[in-house]
Amino acid sequence: MKRNATAVWNGTIKEGNGHLTTQSSVLNQTQYSFNSRFAEGLGTNPEELLAAAHAGCFTMKLSLDLTQAGYTPERLETKSIITLDNGKITQSELLLDAEVDGISAEEFEKIAREAEKTCPVSAAFSFKIILNINLKK
Repeated sequence: MKRNATAVWNGTIKEGNGHLTTQSSVLNQTQYSFNSRFAEGLGTNPEELLAAAHAGCFTMKLSLDLTQAGYTPERLETKSIITLDNGKITQSELLLDAEVDGISAEEFEKIAREAEKTCPVSAAFSFKIILNINLKK
């Protein structure tokens, strides 16, 4: 399987701007700029897209692993916070809220930590990954 996205940039780094388009067209000439990356400008940025990819991948992998272990997740919600520090991405912090009936906290944590290590996006990252778990009973 291969997926693709295209970035177009016009102008200088601070005054210029660009847009991103994904193969699925979910992003279709979606704006990005210096201000959307380093300030509060309108549009997306690479770190936000990495956060979405990590949260989505981990949550799907956790659902798969829970299902294979015999549990049905009622609700899994993951927020990824990507840290950009001095021009380098240094970590992704995953904040997980979950509702899964019939599972102990210990079993859930074991499955969640394994999913964090084995989701394809986690495996692609070379920076620190932190997983914080909140299992609701």
